[in-house]
Amino acid sequence: MKANRAQIEKALDAPSPETRIVLLYGPDEAGSLALLKRLERAMGEGAERIDLDGATLKSDPARLADEAASFSMFGDKRWVRVMGAGEESVSAIAALLEAPQAGNPVVAVAGAIKGTSKLAKLCLDSPHALAFASYAPDEREAAQIAQAQARERGLRLSTELARRIADLCGNDRALMAGEVEKIALYLDATPEHPAEATAEALDALSAGASESDVGPLVNAVLGGDAAALHHELAQLQASATPLASVTRPLLNRALLVAQIGAAFERSGSMDKAMETEGKAVFWKEKGTVQKQARIWSGDKAGRLIERLLEAERLTRSSTGPGDAAVRQELLTITRQAARSR
Repeated sequence: MKANRAQIEKALDAPSPETRIVLLYGPDEAGSLALLKRLERAMGEGAERIDLDGATLKSDPARLADEAASFSMFGDKRWVRVMGAGEESVSAIAALLEAPQAGNPVVAVAGAIKGTSKLAKLCLDSPHALAFASYAPDEREAAQIAQAQARERGLRLSTELARRIADLCGNDRALMAGEVEKIALYLDATPEHPAEATAEALDALSAGASESDVGPLVNAVLGGDAAALHHELAQLQASATPLASVTRPLLNRALLVAQIGAAFERSGSMDKAMETEGKAVFWKEKGTVQKQARIWSGDKAGRLIERLLEAERLTRSSTGPGDAAVRQELLTITRQAARSR
């Protein structure tokens, strides 16, 4: 069944046994991931999460229905997350919808599939499923999203400043949330002790290298070149450039790679995937980005984005290991990429 934003948010904030699966799709994958976080919060930190992907469901179509009906070994809440769902997942999701019982919430993130695809139609036509497509917000909507994110953190954000943040982040929800969180931490804002966001705070926190400056580091991390990564980190340290300046370009590339990978899984053609999803890639970078899309395929792309979001959070934290932890995280990601080449 097709859901509007209010319906999908309600379904994720308070899961109902009547809804066997929630399908999140559309070109705004950051928007889908933000919605996914709502269910994660609703289930609580102690909940057991089962991670599946399209390849697993293709090889074992009964697995999804089994997991949805199973009890947690520890007696806690249980939910199922499917990343990189595509046409190969149709049989498994059909089995879930036809099963005599389910019980555990299931959410699938499918990327930029069309509403006419078999997967989308299956969920749109079923009364036991909810499907919602996320599209990149326009400038006005993005500013409103930034203001809503700020309110949750006790930050009063003017419309003008919200528009600046939206423009800085390319209207990307996840990146806007990160920018808002940085300002909130900088100003010690909390819901109990609100603070007024200032242009000076945004200017101070937004200073850093441009994406083109850190391009070699981005390619080293996502391409699995540890030697190049060590060289780039040394260069950043020598120039006193904070690691906060590299996490956003890495996230931007990771989101692009995830979109290309999802398009490749749907079409079976990397050339078509690059043509439809990689239009913004500079021609000299296309070969490099294509290799990265192959390395970070399927559910690996989703986990990569999560790790980079965590790395960005570490750069904004005023306590804890900070840059040292981020360096280690980048090295771990690089090693994983090297093993997948």
